[in-house]
Amino acid sequence: MKLLLDTHIWVWYLLADERLSSSLREKISDPATEIWISPISSWEVLLLAEKNKLSLLPSPELWVRNALKAINATPAPLNHEISLLSRSLEFQHSDPADRFIAATAAHYGLVLATADTNLSGLSWLNTMS
Repeated sequence: MKLLLDTHIWVWYLLADERLSSSLREKISDPATEIWISPISSWEVLLLAEKNKLSLLPSPELWVRNALKAINATPAPLNHEISLLSRSLEFQHSDPADRFIAATAAHYGLVLATADTNLSGLSWLNTMS
């Protein structure tokens, strides 16, 4: 399975947050699962740290670099098709990061791991929570 982690799922997994479901924790830990991370998630994590909503040591930038290595993530590159798709998909949510992450999953044919009901409720998006 190819699984794109939504930003909060990535952070919850690495910080062993109780909000992450045990089934999703197991799926992420499974060596047969190919984990993908969008650069939008790195950007979101840095924004959360800048706003003091997330404390990441030794620094947010180093945490992101280490987190990408720790999870052995495949990068989900942004491209113009994803940008166009992010605006054309049937999607009422206005958060641009969520739009890019959902469009990335759709573009690459990935399952999106998310606890966000704005995303998991979309009929055209394959999700797991």
